[in-house]
Amino acid sequence: MNNTILEVRNVSKLFGPGAEQGVLLLEKGQTKEQLARDKQITVGVNRVSLDIRQGEIFVIMGLSGSGKSTLVRMLNRLIEPTSGEILLHGKDLRKMNKAQLREVRRKNISMVFQKFALFPHRTVLQNAEYGLEIQQEDKVVRREKAERALELVGLKGWGDKMPDELSGGMQQRVGLARALASEPDVLLMDEAFSALDPLIRRDMQDELVELQDKMKKTIVFITHDLDEALRIGDRIALMKDGALVQLGTPEEMLTQPANRYVERFIEDVDLSKVLTASHVMRRPESVTLDRGPRVALTLMGERGISNLFVIDRAKRLLGVITAEDTAHALKTGAALTDILIQDGPTVGPHTLLGDLFEVTSSAKVPLAVIDENRRLIGVIVRGAVLGALAGDTKKEVQPLA
Repeated sequence: MNNTILEVRNVSKLFGPGAEQGVLLLEKGQTKEQLARDKQITVGVNRVSLDIRQGEIFVIMGLSGSGKSTLVRMLNRLIEPTSGEILLHGKDLRKMNKAQLREVRRKNISMVFQKFALFPHRTVLQNAEYGLEIQQEDKVVRREKAERALELVGLKGWGDKMPDELSGGMQQRVGLARALASEPDVLLMDEAFSALDPLIRRDMQDELVELQDKMKKTIVFITHDLDEALRIGDRIALMKDGALVQLGTPEEMLTQPANRYVERFIEDVDLSKVLTASHVMRRPESVTLDRGPRVALTLMGERGISNLFVIDRAKRLLGVITAEDTAHALKTGAALTDILIQDGPTVGPHTLLGDLFEVTSSAKVPLAVIDENRRLIGVIVRGAVLGALAGDTKKEVQPLA
């Protein structure tokens, strides 16, 4: 099922005389540097194609001058593309007239800027409802929507305050509430947190992720900060010199960098705060509870292991048994239930590697990875965690189907 909400097709933005001709020259292989030298044309965005899906936080990142802010401003035509298509729900924004474009900006695509851009003479509530006021929304309705948006961003009860009575983080929340009040399909955020202090910025990142989980909004987030991108992004588009270098999930960026530039970009990332249990887990060896000690011991011998997980028919984890206990049970006639260790350590697939150290170092039996239904999906050995942090994130065996 195609859940694409915004599609960018071969979009370029060139500045200077003869920009349209410059696009043709790019297609013929001329470089950004050649166009600047020979034609006095500046390439802001160079033939970018990407899709943005419903309900994701899509991060566009890159260093200063990479073209990320130019690209996001083309998504609502604050900057006019030189060439290409930008499709919202399949409709090309470049073909819309001014009235249609205004309607899109009012109802479909809202934007939150780096600077809070609040009206100092208006209350927090009046700032939050400003976009609805421009849309000529009924006064009672717009107040209800604005109050609901303020509550979503944690500012319930602050509506009567003036902007200068709020901290920087709270002012940015008002800007976010103003964008949310119009209930847009897409929220564009251009370096929205970069003016905040580090601790406030981190709190805002967490709140944005929580907000997105609740509202399932499509958010396009611009940043130059890799840690921020990895922290909040479902997918990341990395740009350099106006071109798209790599598009993928945070994990794909870290484990499968497209080229040396991406490798250098991510080389200082703390993998323990990004990679998860799903990256290092292996296929678990298991047996169902109705099998006896003899079958279990045979399986351990064939597979060269000293522990075996015990599951039910629905593959839910019941516990783990050891080779020593199983051999003893075979001699005494005991059943697997008699030797089952039920309090063995477990983690979810999204547990960060940094949180696995203590568990794996103290565990006497293998670390089981289970899903929300307690279904066994993988096993983690101590060496796999250390190997992942050293850069080896290739799974030797696929997890249990």
